[in-house]
Amino acid sequence: MTEFLAHRPRWTVRLRLTLLFACVVLVSAAALVGSTYVLFDHWWSGGGVITSTLQHIVSVPGTASGAAKGPAVARIWARVPNAKARAKAADLYQLLVVSGIAMGVVVTLAAGLGWFVAGRVLRPIRTITTSVREISEDNLHARLAAPGPDDELKELADTFDQLLQRLETAFEAQRQFAANASHELRTPLTFERTLLEVALADPDCTLESLRATCQRLIALGTQQEQLIESLLTLAQSQSGLATRGPVDLGKAAQDAVSSRKSQLAEAGLRIDTDINPALVSGDGYLIGRLITNLLDNAIRYNTPVGFVSLRTGTEDGHCALTVANSGPHITPEQVTRLHRPFERLGPARTGAGDGAGLGLSIVASITRVHGAELSLTPRAAGGLIVGVKFKQMTPSGATTAHGGPDAASA
Repeated sequence: MTEFLAHRPRWTVRLRLTLLFACVVLVSAAALVGSTYVLFDHWWSGGGVITSTLQHIVSVPGTASGAAKGPAVARIWARVPNAKARAKAADLYQLLVVSGIAMGVVVTLAAGLGWFVAGRVLRPIRTITTSVREISEDNLHARLAAPGPDDELKELADTFDQLLQRLETAFEAQRQFAANASHELRTPLTFERTLLEVALADPDCTLESLRATCQRLIALGTQQEQLIESLLTLAQSQSGLATRGPVDLGKAAQDAVSSRKSQLAEAGLRIDTDINPALVSGDGYLIGRLITNLLDNAIRYNTPVGFVSLRTGTEDGHCALTVANSGPHITPEQVTRLHRPFERLGPARTGAGDGAGLGLSIVASITRVHGAELSLTPRAAGGLIVGVKFKQMTPSGATTAHGGPDAASA
């Protein structure tokens, strides 16, 4: 039994279509035979066949005139009542036999024709299946490019092509991210190794030089810690939110400003704040990291004696966070690249080499996982305006825009 189940024919779509087509023809043929049988039986009951036959018999040369044919037929008919029943049964049986043979032939031909037509119709699907099986991460550039009329099958092939395009983009971004991360992690390690080798090879090494080397190593280690923390935050934000809770943007913004006062003072920047309560649903740590990243970028990519502006509040059923800063001029084309991992716009935005180019990537990822909207707008006088618009959360725990706290945004 197990061997039979293992080798039984597949219940394919082609087989199902063939059987369906054959069943439709069978039902139609049976209805035709049944209706013919009923009509023939009704006609026989009226004596049409025997009457016509007897009329032909009595119409031989030398018989009575047409006026006398009717009574003659009636007399003969009265003498053979059992013959009528036997003839009717024989004719009906013959009709069923002939109709059954014809119906069997028609259904057999219909099944064969259905198998052929189903194969022709399903041929594009077999082509799509074969092509998709041959596609892997090494040839995501391949496309089905199905020819033919603009029907459902071509729409299915085009949908697969669009999916492959998205997968190719995602895999390429992943490879680029891994390459950039490896480079960012390898560079400070190489520098640390060089510092240690120079210190060890110096025969006139003093305590002060060793102390300076150690301080530089500590600084490099701090940069590595920041980079690894940024990578972990980016991975956490991309994996989604495990839990949600009420978060006050105003309080998170105030805490971020307090933690960055020393950096603002060292950079000689003025900060303007307009912080108002704004309750959202999300992860408090990630939202806090989003705000500190925006402040760090605003401080790092600024001009001497510049400013940083931070505002929170509610508007049109949303909670808005806006961070603006003075800085070098940025074109609209450059803005579209800022949220990419490890993306820098050259010396104008790299400053003294601080940062790994992950700040706005993390911001974009945290924004996306919270179902918020991120906007980057260059200032006419130089610098950048970053706006994040969250769904507002009511005290009852529901959001007032586009569904509940767990609603996802495209």
